[in-house]
Amino acid sequence: MSIHKKKIHSQKHIITNKNKLLNRVKKIKGQLEGVEKSLAADTDCKKILHILSSIRGALGGLMAEVMESHILEHICEEKNELTENEILMAQELVDSIKAFMK
Repeated sequence: MSIHKKKIHSQKHIITNKNKLLNRVKKIKGQLEGVEKSLAADTDCKKILHILSSIRGALGGLMAEVMESHILEHICEEKNELTENEILMAQELVDSIKAFMK
């Protein structure tokens, strides 16, 4: 999700793309269930590590999306619309967080 000029509602902590985020959570949940089944079935460690690596990436992506929403909400608390400079600063912050979480 990229940051763009938009009106913000007065309600706090609105998560944008809620359905997308919930779908990510369901996918992560399915991957975790796969790890549980693999461990119970004594599956090769390499396969389990591959699944765990995928889960770690998915969690990082989920956290970055929620963090972006959180950042935007707090930047916009007192305003209805962001300036171009605020948009740029927020996008740089989000990009830095996403890079850090990889």
